[in-house]
Amino acid sequence: MENSDYSILVVDDEPNMRKVLSALLGGEGYDVETADSGAKALDMLRQDQFHAMITDLRMPGMDGLELLRKSRQFQPRLPVIMLTAHGTVDTAVEAIKQGAFDYLSKPFDKSEIVGVVDKALRSYEISQQDVVDPERKPADLPLIGEHPSMKEIFRMVDKVAASPSTVLISGESGTGKELIAQLIHDRSDRAKKPLIKLHCAAIPSTLLESELFGYEKGAFTGAVTSKPGRFELADGGTLFMDEVGDIPLEMQVKLLRVLQDQQFERVGGVKTSQVDVRLVAATHRDLNAAVREGRFREDLFYRLNVVPLHLPPLRERQSDIPLLADHFRRKFNTRLNRNVQSISPEAMEKLAAFSWPGNIRQLENVMERSMLFCEGTVLTGQDIPSLEGTVPLPPPGAASAAAPEAAAGRFKELTREASVRVQREIILKALEEHNHNVTRTAKALGLSRKGLQLKLKDLGLR
Repeated sequence: MENSDYSILVVDDEPNMRKVLSALLGGEGYDVETADSGAKALDMLRQDQFHAMITDLRMPGMDGLELLRKSRQFQPRLPVIMLTAHGTVDTAVEAIKQGAFDYLSKPFDKSEIVGVVDKALRSYEISQQDVVDPERKPADLPLIGEHPSMKEIFRMVDKVAASPSTVLISGESGTGKELIAQLIHDRSDRAKKPLIKLHCAAIPSTLLESELFGYEKGAFTGAVTSKPGRFELADGGTLFMDEVGDIPLEMQVKLLRVLQDQQFERVGGVKTSQVDVRLVAATHRDLNAAVREGRFREDLFYRLNVVPLHLPPLRERQSDIPLLADHFRRKFNTRLNRNVQSISPEAMEKLAAFSWPGNIRQLENVMERSMLFCEGTVLTGQDIPSLEGTVPLPPPGAASAAAPEAAAGRFKELTREASVRVQREIILKALEEHNHNVTRTAKALGLSRKGLQLKLKDLGLR
């Protein structure tokens, strides 16, 4: 995605700070919206989709911590960056433990804020690969799956959650690895301690060490204060490292040492810190193959692979598609303020007839788009968008049954193509009239910003 495709919400009660951040991030090409209070920010989050939020920690009325907690009701995966003044770093660290992505101490320079925003946006993109709501209570987490393979996964989670053993979750992108990590933490005796998450693929290799272990003031250019790493923040709790297969070899040695001894030093520091952290790792890569090819250390693999859990792709558990689709119907009724009471047999048959290479993530996205544009109380086959990138699974007897349906199918196809052409022309013209500003274009078309973004993606205009 281009920078202009990302929308960032800046929340600060100081007008000058809002102007500075708007100019700085706008100069990088981002679409920036501002709010002067937590209450106004919540109202904006309720109406439009954002990709990151930067908020001051200390504000009158609703402070940054309260805004962080309440924002989860509307956009649970939104990365939140806290701005802190000198002397409030401890509070900012507490914010990270409560789910904030990162924090910045004032004053900060341009490279620092741009770097943190870039990491936050990478993390946001990767977080879309798994179905997880970090604010749900353990009892509310959707244990969705009646397929035998999923029942076995749930049984394993119950058995290993209470232990301190390292767990390695493998599976294709979008199969729910982060959700399983959340379940393991919530059902362990560490549930009241922090669950700290790190998407390894979202962090540049040059910054990964400082993200994991923290750094001391003056350790490198731009290190104007000391900062704890993810292991320190997770002390007593759980550290979830997603896409652990992307860690470079030189960092694998240092990670191995922490897993063996629970000890490390901050970058630029000499003091050895001792922590008590339970590690849950996840990857979509074949780590056995990576070990054979010399891209992943064998000793680290065995240290991670104490309790292996493999999540099956959705195409191998198609009997669960109706359960998942109905779960997303209820979810998006609430989030999108819709009133879809059921899914028609035709629509469900259409959903069940594809292999879903994007797994649960792709099914969730398709359901969100379908719910957004559904005008009745029943989601029909016509509401389901074109399932691009998927491979249909032919039902038995499809070859002989296809011919009588060919004419009707061709008519529907031509009608759909004409509709797509008209929509593309209208949206492209509106974008040109508003200098490709997504927010103003959405208002002109009578759509929400999120609705227009989904349309752009569906029509291949992004």
